[in-house]
Amino acid sequence: MSKVKITQVKSTIRRPQVQKRTMQALGLGKMNRSVEVEVNPAIQGMIRSVQHMIVVENI
Repeated sequence: MSKVKITQVKSTIRRPQVQKRTMQALGLGKMNRSVEVEVNPAIQGMIRSVQHMIVVENI
């Protein structure tokens, strides 16, 4: 499985609760915080649902 680095670039303030929970599930919550995760269909769905608040880089 490949890994990706996900960095939060926008705030979760004034966002729907579902998007806030998705960011928490990805391990994010503060601006400019990054996490490395293995890609699977569940992670890809979470990335797609909050793609306007994150930057994704392949590792």
